[in-house]
Amino acid sequence: MTNFERTLDVVHRAMDVSSIRRNVIANNIANAQVPNFKRSEVNFESELKRAFDSEEQRPILELALTDPRHISNHTEKDYRDVTPRRVLDFVSQSKNNGNNVDAEQETMLALQNQMLYTMLAGAAAFEFGQVSMVLRG
Repeated sequence: MTNFERTLDVVHRAMDVSSIRRNVIANNIANAQVPNFKRSEVNFESELKRAFDSEEQRPILELALTDPRHISNHTEKDYRDVTPRRVLDFVSQSKNNGNNVDAEQETMLALQNQMLYTMLAGAAAFEFGQVSMVLRG
């Protein structure tokens, strides 16, 4: 896989996750007054980072596997296997009715998410612009 393909694939996946995150944040805001509602969040970036790190972190001494039942001391995780996970936040509680949605915080997260999506769209446009420049030149 070329760097161009990999970059576009990661940007595309991140844009998809941003869309999912937008829906989760909107759902949190919509249920801000519902008693015992627990907010959700989307986990993706930390798992993606772990996958990229696993590609670079090879042990100094890698064990030879001579039998399929042997356990490797290094397992490389493919970043394409990383999927976004929606998780409930049971830890925090901001209201007496059991609801843990802070509308101001969710609005800030929505704004952050929108700026991230805009930046990712710009990154994709830049990559295609580079290809266009090469094809014209």
